[in-house]
Amino acid sequence: MYPLNVVYARAGVDMPAWRTVTPDQIPAPYRSMLVHEDDMTSTLEHHYGGQVVLRALSTFSSGAWYFRRVLLVQEYSGRPVEMGAIRIKLDAFGTRLKAAILKNEVPLGRLLSEGRLNYASRVKDYVALTPNPEMMGVFWMREPRTLYGRRTEIMNASRKIGDIVEVLPHV
Repeated sequence: MYPLNVVYARAGVDMPAWRTVTPDQIPAPYRSMLVHEDDMTSTLEHHYGGQVVLRALSTFSSGAWYFRRVLLVQEYSGRPVEMGAIRIKLDAFGTRLKAAILKNEVPLGRLLSEGRLNYASRVKDYVALTPNPEMMGVFWMREPRTLYGRRTEIMNASRKIGDIVEVLPHV
């Protein structure tokens, strides 16, 4: 589950149990939030009817790549709506966009859209997870329930500039 496995290993957190699933195996409302080629930021904002904000959980660099694990939350309530682990190739971005990414204040999907970067999110696969204790805490869960997510690549002019694992809380 790259890059989630990398950020968890660095933090000393065990990976949750997971398996790949087909879109048909993803129940509503998860399916409408995951099975598309759009960025998750705008999809979540549309679904929840308001802006989401970013909370950085961990960040580090490795060579030309910047890793971060983030939580997207509803702006008006603070309720978690997604946890993401991202690997971003910083030299693919101009100075302004790169600086904005490193500030860890705005979700990546909004930065890329507002920065008018010609990019595509390409879904690699969908996953079902049994959350570990850390993920349960992040998502305010009392008991483990199956969660769903996806792994995507961010492409710019046929060049991969990022990898993302996006996990949705129980809804």
